[in-house]
Amino acid sequence: MDEKQAQTAKPKHPIIAAYNKVSLIKKIIVGLVIGVILALLIPQDAPEWALGIGEVISLLGTLFVSALRAVAPILVFFLVISALMNAKAAGSMKTVIVLYILSTLIAALVAVIASFLFPIELTLAVADDVTQESPSGIGEVLSAIVMNIVANPVDALMNANFIGILTWAIVLGIALRKSSDNVKDVFTWISNAVSTVVRWVINLAPFGIMGLVYTSVSQSGLDIFVEYGQLILLLVGVMLVIALITNPLMVFACTRENPYPLVLRCLKDSGITAFFTRSSAANIPINMELCRKLGLDKDNYSVSIPLGATINMAGAAITITVMTMAAVHTVGLTVDPLTAVILCVLAAVSACGASGVAGGSLLLIPLACSLFGMDTTVAMEVVAIGFIIGVIQDSCETALNSSSDVLFTATAEYMKMRQEGKEYHLGKDAYSLDELD
Repeated sequence: MDEKQAQTAKPKHPIIAAYNKVSLIKKIIVGLVIGVILALLIPQDAPEWALGIGEVISLLGTLFVSALRAVAPILVFFLVISALMNAKAAGSMKTVIVLYILSTLIAALVAVIASFLFPIELTLAVADDVTQESPSGIGEVLSAIVMNIVANPVDALMNANFIGILTWAIVLGIALRKSSDNVKDVFTWISNAVSTVVRWVINLAPFGIMGLVYTSVSQSGLDIFVEYGQLILLLVGVMLVIALITNPLMVFACTRENPYPLVLRCLKDSGITAFFTRSSAANIPINMELCRKLGLDKDNYSVSIPLGATINMAGAAITITVMTMAAVHTVGLTVDPLTAVILCVLAAVSACGASGVAGGSLLLIPLACSLFGMDTTVAMEVVAIGFIIGVIQDSCETALNSSSDVLFTATAEYMKMRQEGKEYHLGKDAYSLDELD
């Protein structure tokens, strides 16, 4: 900001200034607590006037997630185009992709081992309300991915088809590399403008999370997970192992430094928000902002973050594997080591076909169950249980998926900086936001 702009800039309202001074995490925690309290004060049998207030509170959560989902496709489209137009080198993208794939495979393997160590049998009941169609085989998943790649770009933007958006953005970005500087400036300014809108939306996250928490608690209650507590503990336990043990080991192998400052930073700034939004796609703007704070190369993270929301699905691989193994134990099937390895690969590949929205991995469970020739009815009953425990399962899954997008993007760049002998600070802001603004 130059001197003339500084003189003409209007001072912020005291309330807005005070609100902006409080860290986003603290505001989110306050919103969370208020949401739980309101849910307990306004139960389902509350007076009509109180339920009306509850609907308004729920609307805040709906508006927040809808705003993120609305802006995310446009953000990805223009950021990727701008990044590729101005890209000077491939950077650390190859390393990021390898880390994404390796992490997803390891997650599926750990889930299989945990399912053998702690076998769980489910009480299955016919789930008549489950009417969604599931993929009939791995070919169908791969076919869907290919069809998404060649989708109409306008249709891809309208339907938040991130595979199609990424494909068209990459193609256009490469095609426009030889364009004039003026054309590149236009796309850069559009990209920056969309990023500014995203920051406005993120700043309102505490209100949105208050509405989301209120809706979940008021509809499901605090004791909804008692019956399936063991299954939840197994799922969350495996996800914690990946988030706090195997992922940090991968970071250490690349950087040769204590990985936990970066791991915990990603879980705090990205994982908590993703836990409540339950959408990797909706959390793309939050991850972009975190990468910006860490001082990462925009040419890299503008591509790796939306790509991670599509293919970096360790949490989805865990859900598919654990739920499938629970179904296997329930019907009394025997799983040999080779079949278990095939299940890991199938779960990892299938996870990449998850939709990136809340509950996106559950409908891929029948695909994994088909590996054992399991009856479709049984598989869909397991899916129904997945929806019952989804408030915690899907939240933890998304938190792991989304936070590791930033984790591996930063790891790849830190690894490159280490190899070049450059100085960096693992997991710390590279600069203050005041300096940036």
